[in-house]
Amino acid sequence: MLNWIGIAAINMAVAVALGAFGAHGLKNIASSQQLEWWHTATLYLFVHALGLLLVGLLIRLRYITQATAWLLQGGVIIFAGSLYAMTLGAPLWFGAITPIGGILMIAGWLWLAVSAFRSNDVAR
Repeated sequence: MLNWIGIAAINMAVAVALGAFGAHGLKNIASSQQLEWWHTATLYLFVHALGLLLVGLLIRLRYITQATAWLLQGGVIIFAGSLYAMTLGAPLWFGAITPIGGILMIAGWLWLAVSAFRSNDVAR
């Protein structure tokens, strides 16, 4: 079983580093649109890293399976990764995969809801 708490912590560290790089390293070389992409990517990375921390704890408590974690991690890599890539010069068509990451993140949160409802039914 993967250590999702450790992966969440790495995601948070990466989010801080990329946020700082965006604020200081890109401000004079990126367009306002590119900086907006970078900011959005960093925000979603950070929020989902914190969510993954909670999910990791729930996995350790055997409250849920790893499916939620995989969906969230895959989603944030595709979503944020595609925005970071476009900011750094990838072709704009690369943005076509960004929504796939968003769908995976939504699926992850919905799977957590399904898991929570199922767990509640078992407890009755």
